[in-house]
Amino acid sequence: MLERDNPKPLYQQLRDILLDAIDSGKWGPNEKIPSENNLSTTYGLSRMTVRAVLTDMVKEGLLYRVQGKGTFVAEKIITLSPSYIGIREQLEQMGYEVTTRIVECGLAPCSETITKALNIPSGSPVFTIKRVRYVKGEPISIHLSYVNPIYSSHLTPEALEKEQLCILLTEHYGLKKKQVDETLESVLALNEEAELLNVKKGYPLLLLRDILYAEDGSPYEYTKVVFRGDKIKIKLHYEEA
Repeated sequence: MLERDNPKPLYQQLRDILLDAIDSGKWGPNEKIPSENNLSTTYGLSRMTVRAVLTDMVKEGLLYRVQGKGTFVAEKIITLSPSYIGIREQLEQMGYEVTTRIVECGLAPCSETITKALNIPSGSPVFTIKRVRYVKGEPISIHLSYVNPIYSSHLTPEALEKEQLCILLTEHYGLKKKQVDETLESVLALNEEAELLNVKKGYPLLLLRDILYAEDGSPYEYTKVVFRGDKIKIKLHYEEA
């Protein structure tokens, strides 16, 4: 309940109560929360105050409204840093159960853009890996990685389902990224992406591109990761030297 003698504003106290109900799992994703009238009566606040709290939480993506039906708890959006740290590792550190499905794994012809990025002769086959990442059984991202074939003998589908590509490259070939060239852009889902991510064609996605360089400055991996825009938020941090 609200503490009237607490210096914390009643508005903030109500917000804290609602956040606790979401964080504790009392209200699950897509579950309808009590109405403005109900909350107003329960906590002895004006409907205007209750509406203001709910509106702010909607703007923050914590709740969503459906006209004529009420206010519901939004699906939690996962916040990730760029892939300087493996994406799977970040998700597992947050407590999510992550599974991987291998769609493609083996030598394949690639565009000149890829061979140039990896500094190998034009027209050379490149070891190509396409994976779909799932969190709680739901697809959230597609990972398309191109690796210099000299580093591919240990990259089996079985190994890639169990372990991150970056860890396999370090363990078996001693490759540690010294530098990463990275770009982030918004794109729309094409047919295959829509099918793999279980969304409609044209759905908004986030595309992260990486070129990884070893300690000797040579590029060894080019990766494109496509994220569902409604499931993932990318957090960037810059700090002056």
